Amino acid sequence: MTSSVSPASEHRAILRDSVADFVARATDIARVRRLRDTPSEYDREVWTKMAELGWLGILVPEAHGGLGLGLAEAAIVAEGLARALVPEPFTATAVLATTVLVGGDNEALKEELLPQIVSGAVLPALAWQERSGTLDVAAIETRSAPFEGGYRLNGTKRFIAGAAGADGFLVSANTNEGVAVFWIERAAPGVALALEPLADGRHFGTLTLSDVTVQRERIIASPTAARAALERALDRTAVVASAELYGIMSRALEMTVDYLKTRVQFGKPIGSFQALQHRAVDLYVQQQLASAVLEDVVRALDQDPEPQPRKRAALASRLKARCTEAAAKITRQAIQLHGAIGFTDEYDAGLYLKRAMVLGAWLGNAVWHRRRYAQLTAPEGT
Repeated sequence: MTSSVSPASEHRAILRDSVADFVARATDIARVRRLRDTPSEYDREVWTKMAELGWLGILVPEAHGGLGLGLAEAAIVAEGLARALVPEPFTATAVLATTVLVGGDNEALKEELLPQIVSGAVLPALAWQERSGTLDVAAIETRSAPFEGGYRLNGTKRFIAGAAGADGFLVSANTNEGVAVFWIERAAPGVALALEPLADGRHFGTLTLSDVTVQRERIIASPTAARAALERALDRTAVVASAELYGIMSRALEMTVDYLKTRVQFGKPIGSFQALQHRAVDLYVQQQLASAVLEDVVRALDQDPEPQPRKRAALASRLKARCTEAAAKITRQAIQLHGAIGFTDEYDAGLYLKRAMVLGAWLGNAVWHRRRYAQLTAPEGT
């Protein structure tokens, strides 16, 4: 199997090896099974080890203690972690929430929070969606009422990835001037968090805010910066989530090919049957198409980190649609090609299918992204 993001430099090759070594030493599928459906969801000790390797600061500027690298490096880490179904919320925290904070206009808060995020001391989660589930960052009902020195927030946020162990939340809310993003500690008075189980054993959070007071200096992104920061974060996170999907589909395909080589029926490996060979080749083609698009999109966004929003969104949608569909097809066919054992909970193939289902729907499914891509790339006037 080829890797999705070419090691264009020595440090990327080293990073890829580092991720593989970490996964082999620090985690396994048995740990994933132990943690699924538990409120803790992941291990803070493993998260700290990831911080020590510098991964939580990949997208954080060097001025704030990060590595100041690009999407290629984030994609390498996400892909490698996904191959082992590592439950620690790298993409939700080190990419989504962190990118919003980096894109905000509160320099003092960046100086306070970003080094703590990089070190693993603070784990943030982005709370932006609400009951409608729309991906429009401005379509929210949560409101902030100004008072002397700050705001009082009321509302409910849904579908929060990485909420289970979050120390605080980046919360979007309407102000008189437009949408802003606030930093709210998990333990703040008036904050209530409930966890909703997902198909893969992880959770989304529901955050209820009841007269939560936030001082002005805790505004991460003012109305002049919030929308751009949120939209940029969602697009870049869709790219890294696609790298996760690539890792999932690649491992599922490897498991399936190995099974076809070793499962004997009628005196010979079932992989020698032409009908199954054709199906395996089709899955390989899907994986390679996803790999090509992933590499192309990551390269484009790293060469031009701040493209026009329409171009960035089109690239993200092109990739998310492709990887979502490929991962769904490969993981579903993995179940079929394994036969009856593939349907059992004890066999790992089902874990990859469930993770692909959840991740494929997060931040927009294939249908949504195909539609958006068509709209963004259509000639003017059509």
